[in-house]
Amino acid sequence: MRTRSLLALAGTTAALLVSAVSPASAADTVLTTGGLAGDAVVQGDVLSASLASGTAATFRSSATGTSGVSCAASTFVASVEDNPAAPGTATESVTAHTFGNCTSNVVGVLGVTGVTVNNLPYTTTVTSEGVVTVTPAADSVLQTTVVLRTLLGTINCVYQASSISGTASNTDNSINFTNQAFTKTSGSSLCFATGYFTAKYAPVADTTQGGATVFVN
Repeated sequence: MRTRSLLALAGTTAALLVSAVSPASAADTVLTTGGLAGDAVVQGDVLSASLASGTAATFRSSATGTSGVSCAASTFVASVEDNPAAPGTATESVTAHTFGNCTSNVVGVLGVTGVTVNNLPYTTTVTSEGVVTVTPAADSVLQTTVVLRTLLGTINCVYQASSISGTASNTDNSINFTNQAFTKTSGSSLCFATGYFTAKYAPVADTTQGGATVFVN
């Protein structure tokens, strides 16, 4: 009888140990919340981020220039499609990407009516090394339309790219894009030939999980 009791106790202890370890092992995924190797981000969770405090999203006429369009507000929303074990590559679908409070210092431009991201959704992959890649759907392109008010009326500047890349950082839970080139496909001479996109989004949060910050493992 005593032997049975000891066996039962051992079984219960083992079960408790397994229960205690399971959450950590289940959270050994590329994307987590609450810290490195924290809780796993679940497939279907919605992630979002706005511009890091004190920064702007810019579309410049050159990688080192200051002429172009600057937006004080920008937000993206994405749903998680796959979050495998780390190391690995997580996949998200960007369903919304907005810009607001935009101005321009291009000569001849009176103001910015809007900046619109076209051809959504986009696919975003995030590797354990923090490499972020944004690509369009099959047979499509990344496209942004910038609408400007000029002395000669309203003009549409359309820019396209096959993909863009950024970096994710756990220091401030950010995604940073620097001088990602978009080529003008239509628009007047006031539209610069190449638009270099720069923006830093932070913190990236899991809105499904109450706004918990997202980490990359």
